[in-house]
Amino acid sequence: MKLTKEQSEDIKNQQSQNSPTKRVTAPELEKILYEAMPALDHGFVRVVDYMGDDTSIVQSARVSYGKGTKKVSTDAGLIKYLMRHWHSTPFEMCEIKYHVKLPIFIARQWIRHRTANVNEYSARYSILDKEFYLPELENLAAQSQSNRQGRGDVLQGEQAKKVLNLLKNDAEQTYNNYEIMLNERYDGSIIDEKEVGLARELARMNLTLNTYTQWYWKTDLLNLMNFLRLRADHHAQYEIRAYAEAMLNTLKKWVPITYEAFMDYRVGGTEVSAKGKIILQKLIKNEKVDIDKSGLSKREWNELMTSFGIIDKVIK
Repeated sequence: MKLTKEQSEDIKNQQSQNSPTKRVTAPELEKILYEAMPALDHGFVRVVDYMGDDTSIVQSARVSYGKGTKKVSTDAGLIKYLMRHWHSTPFEMCEIKYHVKLPIFIARQWIRHRTANVNEYSARYSILDKEFYLPELENLAAQSQSNRQGRGDVLQGEQAKKVLNLLKNDAEQTYNNYEIMLNERYDGSIIDEKEVGLARELARMNLTLNTYTQWYWKTDLLNLMNFLRLRADHHAQYEIRAYAEAMLNTLKKWVPITYEAFMDYRVGGTEVSAKGKIILQKLIKNEKVDIDKSGLSKREWNELMTSFGIIDKVIK
């Protein structure tokens, strides 16, 4: 990740501010506020604002004022109860705002989470930076043969180099054409004083999807956890997972008690259907179970057995 001189100075100025407040703050999150955390080759995530902490969730759940006389252990118990029983409203009382720099194709996947306020860099108004995402060789994988939206084995040798060169050359060529159509380079200099450039809102259509964009993304804690549960999962696409993992670290610093409950019940936990519950109850009693009588499909059966480490029951 490479920050421009202006971005570095802006971050330094923001971090030097010291504004007294009567609102609750998260000490560990304050330490990294405005700091750019790297993601991919040129991207970053940084927290620029937030509201509330673990005590805000507890206060909302109890509809009380101030921190009260409850112990931290009691607060932790309540937050775990809320998480365990899917009482979600108190988690909506905390909000966080991120500044994110990411490839356009990841932004389009990210925006599918329609539970946030987003303001993206305007390519109608400004010229996009000459920066493209180029994967590391170990992340260039073939299409999975069993999953239409997944990856298979990593490409090897000359084929991997060929693909990487294609990505790089296409991105550079389309950006060069972008500058020619604008009649303006990314540093602001004019290419030909005798020509008039194409409108920015039209010239941008030629750019590749690995071109970087930026946005401010604000959401509440509940929807942040929903986002992270999906995008920090090992099944998620690597490129968006890189951002989710950085954000998961900010969650831990912001609301540590909620983070522990989230990791326990949402990330580390397993949902079981009514039919699956019956199967597990029989296994606990050492009763015989049979997929044909379970009402589960082969995929459901194998997912259930794998989740609980009952590998000998997995059907090949």
